[in-house]
Amino acid sequence: MLVLKLWLFRLFNWNAIMTTETENNPSVTKGLKGILAADSTICLVNGAEGRLLYRGYNIDELATESSFEQVTFLLLKGELPTEAELKPFANQLRENLKLPKQVADFLYGLPKGVNPMSALRSAISIAGIYDEEANTDDLATNFKIAIRLTSLISTVTAAFKRIQEGKEPVEPKDDLCFAGNFMYMMTGKEPTQDETRAMDLLLILHAEHGFNASTFTARVIVATLTDFYSSITGAIGALKGKLHGGANTEVLKTLLTLKSKENVAAWITEVRDSKGKFMGFGHAVYQTADPRAKFLKEYSRRLGEGCNDTTLYELSIEIEKQVTAEISRDCNVDFFSASVQHYMGIPGDMFTCIFAASRITGWCAHVLEQLTDNKIIRPKANYIGPEERAYPAIEDR
Repeated sequence: MLVLKLWLFRLFNWNAIMTTETENNPSVTKGLKGILAADSTICLVNGAEGRLLYRGYNIDELATESSFEQVTFLLLKGELPTEAELKPFANQLRENLKLPKQVADFLYGLPKGVNPMSALRSAISIAGIYDEEANTDDLATNFKIAIRLTSLISTVTAAFKRIQEGKEPVEPKDDLCFAGNFMYMMTGKEPTQDETRAMDLLLILHAEHGFNASTFTARVIVATLTDFYSSITGAIGALKGKLHGGANTEVLKTLLTLKSKENVAAWITEVRDSKGKFMGFGHAVYQTADPRAKFLKEYSRRLGEGCNDTTLYELSIEIEKQVTAEISRDCNVDFFSASVQHYMGIPGDMFTCIFAASRITGWCAHVLEQLTDNKIIRPKANYIGPEERAYPAIEDR
């Protein structure tokens, strides 16, 4: 018995010592990389294998077989829609493409040259003010809000573009799919089959990607049980940051600056010498090829041929070849999306808004998932400031 008591005494004292050491010398993971923050059924991103699944479906099949409407249904509801479910759901998305008057008034009042993502962020916040159902705890109502927001971001993006160009916003058409209407509302002309399919691909490929910065932001905000619109406004703010959205904008700037394949080698040397980054190459998660990247390369070629100008496509191919050889890293989804969107008539400063118009589906899916089993997200900081000290009188400071 005495031996047992001594053993228990040592065990508990050892635990106390280890607890004290852990509290006094905690381990900090910068950027929370690799930290598991929650269970989720929405998305698997396997960086080692270069595999991306939405609700268990491989991105390869979704990109070749599905549509944005079906992918949105899948992300929000958990399963692919049946034929009977798809049409009414697509109609819901289309019906919510109408621009609310209060949001239109806001967009008309913006100065020329304002940052598109700033405009989008504020427009969504304003829309929340006028949505009578915004402040709800009902999951069914929040699902309806998710559909409204999915459509609204596309509508705001398109209307902002046209108003900044001095043109009137365009109403959606009943006979166009979601991607087709998005293009139509931006350009005022019915898109070609290739343009529609390219937009559909852009929306599908960017729709969801696990606990990225903007998605995690959305979950943190809604975990406080604030409204849906506040959560999405915060997510847009996170996506606006240069370390999250905007890589394809930088890719386009590079393409337009280089102009010719003959300038690629010197540019690579310049970037290497300045210790710069090759935007559109490598990925924070994937250790192998980004599984989404290959789908846009073909549409860069097709759209270039449709415009009778394949210069940017050919330049992109040359950059891909030389940069990959130089740094042994493949291009990611942002690289060819730059030339694709340029050929579609989308200005480079609008690219992140297109990203948001896609990622809204993932954001909404995560907000709904967070709300089904909610706990406020409250991590602990590792305090490295001064120990407690006396408060000096102002004349002694």
